[in-house]
Amino acid sequence: MIAPAAWMRDDEGESRLLVVEGEALHVARIRDLPRCVGDGDVVVVNDAATLPASLRVESEGRAFELRLLTVDVVTGRLHGVLFGEGDHRTRTEHRPPPPEHVSWLRFGEVVARVVHREGRLVELEAAPSGDALVAALYAHGRPVQYAHVPEPLPLWAVQTPYASRPWALEMPSAGRALSVSVLTAIRSRGATVARLTHAAGLSATGDPTLDARLPLAERYEIPVETVRALEGARRVIAIGTSVVRALEDSAARHGQVSSGCATATLRLSATTPRRAVDAVLTGVHEKGTSHAELLRAFVSEAVLDRALDRADALGLLGHELGDFLWVVGEEGRARLARSGRAA
Repeated sequence: MIAPAAWMRDDEGESRLLVVEGEALHVARIRDLPRCVGDGDVVVVNDAATLPASLRVESEGRAFELRLLTVDVVTGRLHGVLFGEGDHRTRTEHRPPPPEHVSWLRFGEVVARVVHREGRLVELEAAPSGDALVAALYAHGRPVQYAHVPEPLPLWAVQTPYASRPWALEMPSAGRALSVSVLTAIRSRGATVARLTHAAGLSATGDPTLDARLPLAERYEIPVETVRALEGARRVIAIGTSVVRALEDSAARHGQVSSGCATATLRLSATTPRRAVDAVLTGVHEKGTSHAELLRAFVSEAVLDRALDRADALGLLGHELGDFLWVVGEEGRARLARSGRAA
């Protein structure tokens, strides 16, 4: 079983990198990542900043937790998952259920009316909205985190080096690898760095039935300049599973990656044809998770299982603060699909 990282390394360049290319596996350091890219490659990052999406809320004298799934500050519409008493130090699956009957909840000066509820899933209408709602989120929210990281994480610790718009509910954690020096080295090798914004969602909800549906629908936006960069790419490399999901969802909708906003509903697996992405940098995730399932769209079950077993044997650390996998998909499959020669 892959052990989770319990805190950030002082030197992220020392994080280990397990390279998975065909049948070959070898171990490097994340500072060696630029050697994996070359002239004509397009490296796509998720520039979403991470919101403080865990809120201690109150209703009729009871305190519990709301972890946000979506935020529309203009309308005040929120979607989230409710948890009973406790905090992140208790494993998610061991948290008690939330109160059965909740018609409203409060955090700070914001009162949110329950519009719809399905088990732990809840849709809310918050007032005030707009800037006042944003201020309340940052004043009263904390980053979502899990029991394997016992000490509270400050908000700065869950941001990537190039974080921009606050869309992500959990950190797009593969982006931790791309320090300024690594990005500079990638560009020096002739690769282009492009961006999109994807609202990376929750990794776990504590409800096995709901967890089986992860990842839930997540919004994304792909800029025109990113689509232009992809058109002549030798390879398209995704930094994180959120980038894979956005690009592949767009390609599945339109036949090719297109610019604009949409909501990703595609769940990638071994049966999903890749149309856009050739390789992915991601964290080390256990077998059976939605992240690991997505990687089966790149390599066979046997190869991925062998890679994860190797990661375990070498003591690579998992989850959002851990080590990394570099997974190159079956050669030519996505490239042919982009050119229109394969479905």
